[in-house]
Amino acid sequence: MHFDAVLGHIHIKNHLQTTADTGRIAHAQLFVGPEGSGTLPMAIAYAQYVLCKDVKEVATAFQNCTLKCNSLSHPDLHFAFPVANSDKVKSHAVSDHYLGDWRQFVKEQPYGNLFDWYRLMGIEKKQGQIGVDEAHDIVKKLSLKSFEGGYKVLILWMAEKMNISASNKLLKLIEEPPEKTVLLLIAEDEEQIIQTIRSRCQVLHFNPLPNDIIAQALQKKGVAYEEAYKISHEAHGNFNKAIDLLNQDSEDLIFEKWFVQWVRSAFKAKGNKAAVHELVLWSEEVARTGREAQKKFLNYCLTAMRQALLLNYGAEDLVFLRMHSDGFDLKKFAPFVHENNILRIVDEIETAMLHVERNGNSKIIFTDLSIKLTRLLHAKAA
Repeated sequence: MHFDAVLGHIHIKNHLQTTADTGRIAHAQLFVGPEGSGTLPMAIAYAQYVLCKDVKEVATAFQNCTLKCNSLSHPDLHFAFPVANSDKVKSHAVSDHYLGDWRQFVKEQPYGNLFDWYRLMGIEKKQGQIGVDEAHDIVKKLSLKSFEGGYKVLILWMAEKMNISASNKLLKLIEEPPEKTVLLLIAEDEEQIIQTIRSRCQVLHFNPLPNDIIAQALQKKGVAYEEAYKISHEAHGNFNKAIDLLNQDSEDLIFEKWFVQWVRSAFKAKGNKAAVHELVLWSEEVARTGREAQKKFLNYCLTAMRQALLLNYGAEDLVFLRMHSDGFDLKKFAPFVHENNILRIVDEIETAMLHVERNGNSKIIFTDLSIKLTRLLHAKAA
């Protein structure tokens, strides 16, 4: 993947190319950016630049190097990413077991998110991680000499999914890697990575993509000008979401249906036994999905509540969320989210997310959250 294929971030591209050209390549770098901002494509493009720069003057060698990098089969380019046991791998799952799936994922969805990756692997009902078995494999790979005599590059995607054992095992490698070894860690939330690893990495922060960049990329795919800008506004800097909205395959469309059903039942539930029963049935339906889907849904709820608050206070220019469900108008819902309940609503949703993360009983978590939401939505504004 060339830098030209990566959307936006001109200053970061220039920085990475300059460091490679001047021989000042940091041995451990952490790319931090929100979903759909292009951290993974940028890391792959940078890895290709580093691996192929020494043979740039030899046309045949450079072409071979580029082909191997494009197919993610270069012997000195290594990957690590969250995995879990599945029907395919019964125990001690590591990234090497899923390399075929990974190549397909990067080819089809280079801006894809963790949930997209789990769905491709068939483990959407589990929580993947980068464990100690993976760390052992990484140390073993990078301790060997490079196959082609140049650099070795490891791209560790979603580094925040490293557990403590894996983090501790990789600490020495990150601090003192073998000569001509580059580790590129990619994360959406750097706070979840232990401080001892963060402090040993050079950190590059990626901003969400500008609407114009996303719209132009959609127009190249044949989308009409007005539709491209409408989708780019709703995507809010997330190119992965823009592609999903274009294909009408966004998980947010499912989350929206759940959210609308949830708040409607919560409104009716005050003094209405039948509506309370609806909330229990709704909780059972959500509980049957995987934990990653549940966490993403709760994140969607946080976004919807914050957007409703902005609408309530007249900050329409900051509202990007668009509801597709018939009969549900965010403007009509907005007055029920105000200064007297927003902090409690956010706190309850974040607490539920924490409990889901820690493998709590999903049915109990969502039923409890629904009953609390019923009370909070009926709170009076000041």
